[in-house]
Amino acid sequence: MTNQAQLLPADIRQARIENDLRDRDLAESFGISEGQLVAAHVGHGATRIASHPDALIPEITGLGEVMALTRNNSCVIEKVGIYENYHPGKHAAMTLTPEIDLRIFPGQWVSAFAVERETKTGLRRSIQVFDAAGDAIHKIHLRDGSHLDHFEALKKKLAHEDQSERLSVEPRKPVEQAKSNPDRLEELRTEWAKLTDTHQFLRLVSRLKMNRLGAYRIAGEPLARKLSVDAVNQMLEAVKDRELEIMLFVGNRGCIEIHGGPIQSLKPMGPWQNILDEGFNLHLRADHIAEVWAVNKPTARGPAVSVEVFDSQEGLIFQIFGRHNNGRDFRPEWDALVASLPSA
Repeated sequence: MTNQAQLLPADIRQARIENDLRDRDLAESFGISEGQLVAAHVGHGATRIASHPDALIPEITGLGEVMALTRNNSCVIEKVGIYENYHPGKHAAMTLTPEIDLRIFPGQWVSAFAVERETKTGLRRSIQVFDAAGDAIHKIHLRDGSHLDHFEALKKKLAHEDQSERLSVEPRKPVEQAKSNPDRLEELRTEWAKLTDTHQFLRLVSRLKMNRLGAYRIAGEPLARKLSVDAVNQMLEAVKDRELEIMLFVGNRGCIEIHGGPIQSLKPMGPWQNILDEGFNLHLRADHIAEVWAVNKPTARGPAVSVEVFDSQEGLIFQIFGRHNNGRDFRPEWDALVASLPSA
């Protein structure tokens, strides 16, 4: 992603006019990052703004109802709601509402833009956040009922002093490969069985010089069971048909977006499996799925059973857990569903 030095911003803007490609795909065709493509439009529909979530997220509340989008290479999640109940944190921050539920890692929020773009359906407005490599971390799309006056005020209040049409980026960091440590397998199994919270798991495997996928590969049942790749679609269909409520996590290095609730519709299209529900969309490249695990982590409230899906680069695509809410605990039915899924 170094070609922007040879490409004039005006050339990038013209190419966007002449192509129907999505920004991500158009940028890739030029050998630049998506962030660099957006930066080329500064002064031409884009304004560089403050990127730190402590400054940005509280201002998003004033936009009213918007659509929150988070993606990785294989999956896109979109949720409609209002950004409220923000909890800042040096290393991790959160927004916590039933609709917009995010885990935010501020160190990755390097650049941001307020974007206005003319489309076939009219002028579309968004806030777009990128990491140091210029990859999209999180996007916020305004809807018909969003507050346009606040969008204008936000642009002025958060405008960055640097309004350059060029964006400097760093090389993209490769996905961490699976790390196992068979010499400490018994310690892994023993300490895993003592967990009281799912958040303790990553600290455990890090201490044992492993990571998530590496630990799954050696732990064995009943802690981790490798599933068939086809189990993913079978699982989604069963969640829909049985009207189960789940917690579904999709993320990247800078943001994790969470859906809590049911799945009402599944609509496959080519390589994509799509959930197209009111207020919740998911777009999954099913052909990217390379490895699937059913995982059991003990907690103080009982076992947390998840299905975790990885791509061919060993990167996490998404995780699903059974949901507990005030009205009903869906976890026993979820646990039974996961137990029925075919092993690899």
